[in-house]
Amino acid sequence: MSDRIDSPVIEQQLAHRSVRKYLDAPMSDAQLEAVVRAAQHASTSSNQQVWSVVAIRDEERKRRISQAIGGHAYVEDAAVFLVWVADLARNEALIRAQGVEPEALDLMEVTLLGALDVGIAAQNALLAAESLGFGGLFVGGIRNNPEAVCAELGLPRRAFPVVGMAIGVPDPAEGTGIKPRLPLSGVLHREQYDAERWREATAEYEDRYRDYFESQGVPNRSWARTVAGRLGPVSGLHGRHTMRESLRAQGFASE
Repeated sequence: MSDRIDSPVIEQQLAHRSVRKYLDAPMSDAQLEAVVRAAQHASTSSNQQVWSVVAIRDEERKRRISQAIGGHAYVEDAAVFLVWVADLARNEALIRAQGVEPEALDLMEVTLLGALDVGIAAQNALLAAESLGFGGLFVGGIRNNPEAVCAELGLPRRAFPVVGMAIGVPDPAEGTGIKPRLPLSGVLHREQYDAERWREATAEYEDRYRDYFESQGVPNRSWARTVAGRLGPVSGLHGRHTMRESLRAQGFASE
């Protein structure tokens, strides 16, 4: 029996790349709704569906959001910019309508539930968009200035912007390749976690990572240095070290 796995879905997933430059081409309402419908059919914890998404096409609104999070052409040039929201506001209103006090909404578990649901749904959406000929980019920078984003989108208490997503028709002139990932041996553990497995895998990955960026015209890149720079000093978080305060300001006690 052959070990070969033939799956168009897996092939599409393995071909994923981040797209930051787009042609001047729209996403229709029908396409947008199909993408969000695909997101709705992603797994969701206990069917709580604690997420919403705000679709932004207005040029001025995209520009204001871009400026609020540091200025990024891929936000402004996207056919549509999606802001994925951990949305406890809808369920809070539903719970109160049943005459029940929503005590559990203040717990860390529910904050994690919201972030998890967003991540699963948003990945489904991006895969769906790619199947329609679009490309996209997750924008974690939306959390650089959540207060401004909340104000711009009119998010109520118990709603928090977790991640943005720029979507558009890829500009073939961008030339971005498929960024390599860690060897499977570095992430796949069998039966129990092997705390030393990372050493050999990351050493191998350093070479592949460096070679990829050299092919993109960026020499001497190191994954180890990148990780250390982002998750070592607090400054690497670009202001996101205040996330607990930002969450609490939106009604996420996260106790």
